[in-house]
Amino acid sequence: MVDSLTNNPVPYVAIYLNGSKNGVLADENGTFKFNYEAGCDTITTSVMGYASKRFVLSKLNAGKLTLKITPTGIRLNEILVKPQKEKYSKKNNPAVLFIEKIISRQHLTDPLNNDNYNYEKYERITFALNNFTEHTQNDWMFKKFPFLKDYIDTSDISGKPILNVSIKEKVSNVHYRKEPKAQKEHVSGIKRAGIDDITSQESLQVFIDDVLREIDIYENDITILGNKFVSPLSRIATNFYKFYLTDTLLIDGDSCIELSFAPHNPQTFSFIGRLYVLKNDSSMFIKRVRMNIPPSINLNFIDNLYIKQEFKKASNGTRIKIKDDLTIEASLIPGTQGMYARRNTSYRNHSFEIPPNNIVFNYPQDVIIHDDAYNKDDYFWDIKRISTISNAENNVSDLVTKLRSVPIYYWAEKIIRVIVSGYIHTSKNSKFDIGPVNSFVSYNDLEGVRFRTGGLTTANLNKRLFARGYVAYGTKDGKLKYGGELEYSFHDKKYHSKEFPMHSLKLSHSYDINMLGQQYMFTNSDNVFLSLKRQVNRQIIYERTSRLEYVLEFHNNFSIESGITHNREEATKYMPFINGYGDNFTHYNQTSFNIKLRFAPGEKFYQTKTKRYPVNFDAPIFIISHSFSPTNFLGGMHTINKTEISAQKRFWFSAFGYTDIILRAGHVWDQAPYPNLLIPNANLSYTIQPESYALMNPMEFINDSYASWDLTYYANGAILNYIPLIKKLKLREIFTFRGLYGHLSEKNNPLYNNNLFRFPAIAHTCNMSSKPYIEMGIGIENILKILRIDYVWRLTYKNTHNIDKHGIRIALHFKF
Repeated sequence: MVDSLTNNPVPYVAIYLNGSKNGVLADENGTFKFNYEAGCDTITTSVMGYASKRFVLSKLNAGKLTLKITPTGIRLNEILVKPQKEKYSKKNNPAVLFIEKIISRQHLTDPLNNDNYNYEKYERITFALNNFTEHTQNDWMFKKFPFLKDYIDTSDISGKPILNVSIKEKVSNVHYRKEPKAQKEHVSGIKRAGIDDITSQESLQVFIDDVLREIDIYENDITILGNKFVSPLSRIATNFYKFYLTDTLLIDGDSCIELSFAPHNPQTFSFIGRLYVLKNDSSMFIKRVRMNIPPSINLNFIDNLYIKQEFKKASNGTRIKIKDDLTIEASLIPGTQGMYARRNTSYRNHSFEIPPNNIVFNYPQDVIIHDDAYNKDDYFWDIKRISTISNAENNVSDLVTKLRSVPIYYWAEKIIRVIVSGYIHTSKNSKFDIGPVNSFVSYNDLEGVRFRTGGLTTANLNKRLFARGYVAYGTKDGKLKYGGELEYSFHDKKYHSKEFPMHSLKLSHSYDINMLGQQYMFTNSDNVFLSLKRQVNRQIIYERTSRLEYVLEFHNNFSIESGITHNREEATKYMPFINGYGDNFTHYNQTSFNIKLRFAPGEKFYQTKTKRYPVNFDAPIFIISHSFSPTNFLGGMHTINKTEISAQKRFWFSAFGYTDIILRAGHVWDQAPYPNLLIPNANLSYTIQPESYALMNPMEFINDSYASWDLTYYANGAILNYIPLIKKLKLREIFTFRGLYGHLSEKNNPLYNNNLFRFPAIAHTCNMSSKPYIEMGIGIENILKILRIDYVWRLTYKNTHNIDKHGIRIALHFKF
């Protein structure tokens, strides 16, 4: 198989024997062979970048044949639309005038102009091993798993051989209402199969839906892979892209003008591609979109990304999307086994009437999953699939079954499951999981080496009643710590108690250490990776906590937490409780009533068995909490009222990065011992920890009022992408600016009140003056694609005891 223009071999061409279910795939040299079948008179070729062609067998010579196929130039490379030393000008450029007219008239065809808009949607997400043949580095796999060759498929985009390892199908009806504005998706069918079923499928789906978002070409920015790409129809498109009028051609019988485009700087988050616009159409209707990423883009792990969209015009002039196809080819390390991902979405049955099931708008959640969505039979899928599915895609479940029959795969999968989930399953349908494994061993200066083991019950034991517990022992302090909880959920859970939305009542008790001023947001304090610290850490006390807690979460991401907590704080030799009269207390008790309100509209997160990790920070988060501790109630020493509020949001600047802003404030209204005051969150580790101060010491400042800010700007290469040579490293800049202004009133200052515990001598606590504590940082991320390094320094309070004025902090940072 050769190129008709260059006579060069064309690899991985799919050759189909018409009239038969059989076909073959040309190898990397373009060679192929097949056996003739009676009644099959023709063959058809198919490969990305070349026109499909039919050959009549009766006209072919027997033996060795050479077939020529014609290139179509479907994929645009930069050189096709950007001649070297080109003098491009916007002024008096007909292509620029043309795109400006498209942008100005896009509202004329907007489907959301209608009072109602409904359609049926079929989505298929496929993950595969890319370019998967016996003649590559995968030779050993074919020897170990010889059945793999029976499941080889062909990419519709590149024509390369692929091995499908995961497939996720969804059928739904989408309903939009203009007044009052609402959009709901009613899912009637879900079908999943693949090697990724070892993790939470619901959380994985949330992640996939965010990374492979549905694309609206008419938005200013197109969000894919957690990044914002500038749309060719953006308000800044004419400054960001170069546009060219390149051709006029027929598409489905309609005469269309071909408008090509490419970015001024191919390192930025942008596309190269073509728009096909109906000729002589006053609404400037776009019928077809073809886009891919520039080869030199500052994007990690992605080798190729293709977008194909098809539209048709409704009778009322509305644009209707009928196909949306996103394909990604990726590799962690060049030269290693690549990955293939495709989100193939098709639409039909569009209407602008009030939906028959108008009750769908009464549901609180945006996505409503039908009760039997996971139990649909083959007949349902045969009639609901708008786009056809290949045999290899449809047989992924059979492939997984065969893989698990091989011992090396079976045990490797179990190890990966533990790494991903953090827990060890005790049986196939585990009723009790052991973990988290990253807390089995750690170190701190009070306990020495800390050993911990624990676990939790699952819904396989009881769908509503759950238990968790752990025991820990420190080799230095010789004390046994423990914790246990019993939680009742008011609705059934699929596997564990933390699944969203929660509605539960929980009783817990624990005896453990309390690292004052060191609360980590997204990991356990005894995580082994936090054991290495920049200085000795002895600001630790012991704490016995009993808690009764009620949690109610709504589908709109509003939640209420309320409860009663009894704390017994116990002194250590490093952290004594001594008041101004010299009285030494071994412990003190405090019982509090707590309430916390949280609202995060649109929040998406990856749910584990213990924590929730944000998939993105695009959603605003508002939190207000208050606790009240009455005097003499269950031994309480003080009446304490404490209030805290916070707000955070990510703000995008299109392809020029984004800023995360976190604002907090708090106030203690009454007299309180120092463990109950407001202690800023200090980070003693060398790792980068969110929402903490990298150079502050624990208990360096103690306040009863504070206001803080945390600003981080991720520039996404906005500067480095323009520096010759440096831009080839694909580095990205980060700037941090965080600070805290606090005040300690006389009523809570032990220097003025002998009834209070003195601040421990080892903390070297100092009062904040009229100036705030401020630290800044400059960082580089994307070093070797996975590493972030920040250099941070203090701007204020540089002469206090035993502080770090500057330092380097690191983190593993996996981002596209």
